Amino acid sequence: MTGHSSGRLSPPGALLEVANVAVHFSGLVAIADLNFRVPEGRILSLIGPNGAGKTTAFNVITGFLKPTAGHVLYRGHDLTRLAADKIAGLGVVRTFQRTSIFGGCTVFENVLIGSHLRGRTETWRALLRSARVDAEEQALAGHAREILDFVGLGARSGELAGNLAYGEQRRLGIAIALAADPKLLLLDEPAAGLNPSETEEFMRTVGRIRERGVTILLVEHDMRLVMSISDTVVVLNNGVIIAEGPPEAVQRDPEVIRAYLGQGYKRAAG
Repeated sequence: MTGHSSGRLSPPGALLEVANVAVHFSGLVAIADLNFRVPEGRILSLIGPNGAGKTTAFNVITGFLKPTAGHVLYRGHDLTRLAADKIAGLGVVRTFQRTSIFGGCTVFENVLIGSHLRGRTETWRALLRSARVDAEEQALAGHAREILDFVGLGARSGELAGNLAYGEQRRLGIAIALAADPKLLLLDEPAAGLNPSETEEFMRTVGRIRERGVTILLVEHDMRLVMSISDTVVVLNNGVIIAEGPPEAVQRDPEVIRAYLGQGYKRAAG
């Protein structure tokens, strides 16, 4: 594929297209030839064994890693050589496996930091504290409060983020990402370490995020969660896709069962 830097190349309805992406590390093939599309308004999950290439794919999509080959197209435009902050500014925002919060700042301040990705005021203008800047700051603060209420942390806004319980810190990480006003939200193992009730609450939150018009790309090991909320599941193994389709088809695919889910899952699902 050539000439991806100009024009709209993704098919109608595809918010994101990963096209022939390969990633090699000193001869090791982390991703061989990755191709999938994320339709607008949908939830697509990437699953597979540890080391399958899921987080590597996230890192390529969000600009933290440049691919050896291939392209990432967002709304038909090539992201492949853009810096991570530029990609986030376009509306492609991610969370991380490890909770990425500023423990010494308040919960509100954490989300306000995320909100500043939405702001357009240059640094010099901020230093001058013009009326326009003050109005923008007030708007960003209001947006941050709305996001905190949305994830159920409004009552904790004045507390230090480092004092939150683990499940609350995970929710704060999602709030920080939402504050950047994503159009495509990439969630990297967001349910890791959550107890069953927290996982149930997270599933409801994901549904409400989609209702806000946000498309979601998810990496997650909790198969009950994945199969419950996904429109499409893409299964990676050793850097290649071995299955792709609706959850009910993927969880019955013999190769997926053999490579990842296991026979115990087949009996439980059947």
